[in-house]
Amino acid sequence: MSANIALPQELSSSLGSEAQDFAIKAERALPVRKCVSLIVLGLVWTVFMSMFWVTLLGPVLMGQEATFKVNGVQTAVGPGNLAPLLFPGLVIGVLTLAGLVFLLWGVASLFREGGYFVGTASRLVFFKKGNIRSMDWGNFSGDIEVRGADQKGDISLRMSSGKMESSRYGRDRYVADMIYMAGIPNVFEIEKIIRKRISEKSSLAQKA
Repeated sequence: MSANIALPQELSSSLGSEAQDFAIKAERALPVRKCVSLIVLGLVWTVFMSMFWVTLLGPVLMGQEATFKVNGVQTAVGPGNLAPLLFPGLVIGVLTLAGLVFLLWGVASLFREGGYFVGTASRLVFFKKGNIRSMDWGNFSGDIEVRGADQKGDISLRMSSGKMESSRYGRDRYVADMIYMAGIPNVFEIEKIIRKRISEKSSLAQKA
């Protein structure tokens, strides 16, 4: 099954005579809901950090003194004494920058074009801007999320690989790698093909 699209020459050459289950072009690099989540996270975090900027610099910019604790000692800060603001200002600045990064990343992701996906009996091939990534169906966990309508939707595929990510509020956690097929046609039919191939690969692995 395909979406009647012309594949780039590099991708066609990589596939050779290998039979294709499907060949589609994703509309976006990430699902809209994920982009919106990044935007909301960045916006909320940036607004939250801006409150600290107002608390720290508001009175100083107005020519007044502000007091806050430094190492447990009440310290006065004013137009003629800005040194105590250096370290807390640096920390708040870094955290504010992190919020802006998430915000800009989410906005940019809304306009990032997706790549080509081709499914065969043995693998899922992804192509974008001259780069080809080939993923064996055995590298996927079988955890699949589908959203949208049959005419167009999103598929999120969880892989067996991943990495540990640290957390400020708890233990490190394992985060699986994800493959996003965003804004693709015939989403439910493609999901059935993917699930079938992953299941076949899993059965073969168990028999080996």
